[in-house]
Amino acid sequence: MSGTFEGPASRPGGPPLARPPTVTDGEGEGPRELRDYRAAFRAAALPMAVVDRRGVVVRANDALASLLGTDPASLPGRPAAGLLDLAGDPRSRQAYEEVLGGTRARLRCTRPLKHPDGRSLWAEVTLVPTAGPPDGAGRALLSVEDISDRHELQLRLRHLRMHDPVTRLPNRTLFFERLSTALEDASSRSGAGPRRGRIGLCYLDLDGFRAVNDTLGHHAGDRLLAAVAARLTDCAEAAGQHRPGGYLVARLGGDEFAVLVEDSSGPHQLTELAGSVLGALERPFDVGGQRLSVSASIGVVERSTEDVSATALMQAADTTLYWAKADGRGRWTLFDAERNAHRMTRQALSATLRSAVERGEFTLEYQPLVGMTDEVVRGVEALVRWNHPRFGMLPPHRFVPIAEEDGTIVQLGRWVLRAACRQARRWQLEHPAETPLFISVNVAVRQLLDCDLVAEVAEVLAETGLAPGLLQLELTESAVTGSAGRPLRVLQELSDMGVRIAIDDFGTGYSNLAYLSRLPVSVLKLDGSFVRGFRREGGGPHASPADEAIVEAMVQLAHRLGLTVTAECVETTVQAERLRRIGCDTGQGWLYSRAVAPERIAELIGSPPRET
Repeated sequence: MSGTFEGPASRPGGPPLARPPTVTDGEGEGPRELRDYRAAFRAAALPMAVVDRRGVVVRANDALASLLGTDPASLPGRPAAGLLDLAGDPRSRQAYEEVLGGTRARLRCTRPLKHPDGRSLWAEVTLVPTAGPPDGAGRALLSVEDISDRHELQLRLRHLRMHDPVTRLPNRTLFFERLSTALEDASSRSGAGPRRGRIGLCYLDLDGFRAVNDTLGHHAGDRLLAAVAARLTDCAEAAGQHRPGGYLVARLGGDEFAVLVEDSSGPHQLTELAGSVLGALERPFDVGGQRLSVSASIGVVERSTEDVSATALMQAADTTLYWAKADGRGRWTLFDAERNAHRMTRQALSATLRSAVERGEFTLEYQPLVGMTDEVVRGVEALVRWNHPRFGMLPPHRFVPIAEEDGTIVQLGRWVLRAACRQARRWQLEHPAETPLFISVNVAVRQLLDCDLVAEVAEVLAETGLAPGLLQLELTESAVTGSAGRPLRVLQELSDMGVRIAIDDFGTGYSNLAYLSRLPVSVLKLDGSFVRGFRREGGGPHASPADEAIVEAMVQLAHRLGLTVTAECVETTVQAERLRRIGCDTGQGWLYSRAVAPERIAELIGSPPRET
């Protein structure tokens, strides 16, 4: 039932409402007035009836009898609620009884009725209380209007409002209405017993659709969308023949579609559907005589309906769709709670990273760089840590990539450079009899591009009093490969200043050795994957003679170019011995020391750092 309920009939402490219309049996009226009243009542085109306080029909006109397909004389004495289903739901029943009792001013509702000729119709039923006769018996006037045409128009307008004009699929509004209803229905069912419902969603968008719009125009794009919608509908219908649950295919906007699966049987049902959708979309489309090919990326979410909202489900689907695209497109990806938790953590870190630098939440640890021949500490690499108030001490790989993406690396790198140089100078002053340690600081490519790194380095060296030759800046191989223009000029100016330039993780990229001859590089740091390849003496499952040969060749080439070589990830004495035999200059790894606090480095100055 739909409609409006008005009332009450009077307001406490205020003037009474307008007096309802008076309908009587003729008491107090002359014969002529009575005849006129009854004649008008019977002849009225609007179906009407007078009912008493019990809801029983006292008098009905011919129009009502015609509407109900019965004789007017048979209506008096019959309950009006039964004739028009006025008590079909608790809300309408209550309103109906309140009007009859005189505490509500009006009932207006819409009810479906069956016409005597068999067709269905929609009627708007109105019930208003009337002034009763002198004996005080309450009456009410009932009127019924056939609004089938209006109702049909409203349905057509709703359909237009709820469906996409291009694909004829349900649109975003109808999709969310259906999703919310499905969750509410499942919640009400689960409340009645131990059964818990499940719901699934495939959220997809087309890869390469924009190219179709841009090259062939929006008309071709619309025809392609309609063809895609047809295939999605076929996939949903085919799936519905073999598995229970309702399916709804909707276009959410642009080239985004969704397939809602109610009463899902589990993730496997959703991944099967996603696979069939990808297979269906792989076949070329014939659009206006042209063969067009598109693929789709699909985010798949399947959950219990318990304690899940439509918004949460769509957020999970949107996240999973992003994963599918990031993983390479043209595939489906199932929602993973652990991966999502990592994403949420990443977002939390990103949101607070810049302010964390200002609050001083970062600290530095230092890992020794040890001479391979005498095992004496020659220098240290500064490694930044984030002492996060919520997540604890975080290593660089948890936040440095985020800082590089949002540009915070420039601000963070400036702090690291100053703190590391200040610490290196402090060690030098505290141990004047020992050979000073050089400090190695990592530099991101954005620092070369987004700030005046040369001026910053000069300022820090002047401020701390550290000699330029005791500062080593590390850049990854991918950052310097193909360097030209400003990055190359920056590196050259730093080298001319006396600062050493090191290539970190050397050997992990394409290792185009030609760039070594034109870059002002002083040091190569061999990636640890090569060192791990010859872990055991005399071969074995972890030994790789090829890795050893590659390392030896790189060391010889570096020495011919006047470069020194540092081996990373040295973990065993066997590795250290082979690296020493090959000719590596320095080593770095857990065999010597993990990254430690500056106080521990002070204890190692002038002595071997080998960990026990």
